[in-house]
Amino acid sequence: MDLHLLIDNLTNPALLFFFLGIIAVQLKSDLEIPPNSSKFISLYLLFSIGFKGGLELSHSPLNLEILWSLLFGIFLAVAVPIYSYFILRRKFSVENSGAIAASYGSVSAVTFVTAVSFLEIEQIEFGGHMVAVMALMEAPSIIVGVLLMAIFSKSKPKNGELKKVVHHSFTNGSVLLILGSLVIGFLASDHQAEGIKPFTTDIFKGFLAVFLLDMGISSGKKLNDFLKKGWFALLFALIVPVINGILVAWASQLITDNIGNRFLFAILAASASYIAVPAAMRLAAPKANPSLYLPMALAITFPFNITLGMPLYMYIVQNF
Repeated sequence: MDLHLLIDNLTNPALLFFFLGIIAVQLKSDLEIPPNSSKFISLYLLFSIGFKGGLELSHSPLNLEILWSLLFGIFLAVAVPIYSYFILRRKFSVENSGAIAASYGSVSAVTFVTAVSFLEIEQIEFGGHMVAVMALMEAPSIIVGVLLMAIFSKSKPKNGELKKVVHHSFTNGSVLLILGSLVIGFLASDHQAEGIKPFTTDIFKGFLAVFLLDMGISSGKKLNDFLKKGWFALLFALIVPVINGILVAWASQLITDNIGNRFLFAILAASASYIAVPAAMRLAAPKANPSLYLPMALAITFPFNITLGMPLYMYIVQNF
């Protein structure tokens, strides 16, 4: 692994604010970001990355690479939860296995946003269509997780419940916002986009730093309780995402030769949802334990990906 790349990533101010959040929890500080402010910042980040992605997409003609990228993203969102489910069933119930599998088949928008910032720091270009790939990967994994629970559970969910979950997975706020921003960015002219550039671009890294501070506080609070739950969940939350990221970093060369796009595919495959999936699982799997699948994604997989994971996947992409 490129040591320079690793040091650059670990000394990124946004990432250091994430560590500050964890340290604040360990020191029992009263430091916190108000919930309404945190929600606004997360909406801003999704809006900004979606709009900029749409703007980039408008400059790229629709071609086979974009089509294959979208299909590859959907394939990952279906395949990852299926194989993850059968690994998880060795230790967990049907409901917990389905919820965790859905989390790891889905994606973390914040990890994606951090990865985009990483590419910008390294001055590596990527396609705007990758934002659409991320948005399309949210819903399929949730649906697959629910179907797996329906197939293997003794108590079958009602049709009305399944319809609610399917509807929620497609109309989830984060999915709707990033797809809507993507379309608006695609339709906007360069002159129109320039008018809101200070909002979409200039302040982006500052907001990302504050949001990662909030994520650090949240991770720190959940980490201690999670570590008491046993080694299997901890190993899964570390090993499976790394395997997914490395395999996709290598396999993505079959889809595209763009280094930035291949890196983002690896990040998407390695990340886990801790926003959209937990919201859906409250409806679909009330018996699933949120204190299990939520800390796995937020307190273990997310910190690994944004610290050691990104330089590792970039090394694979650049050398294999």
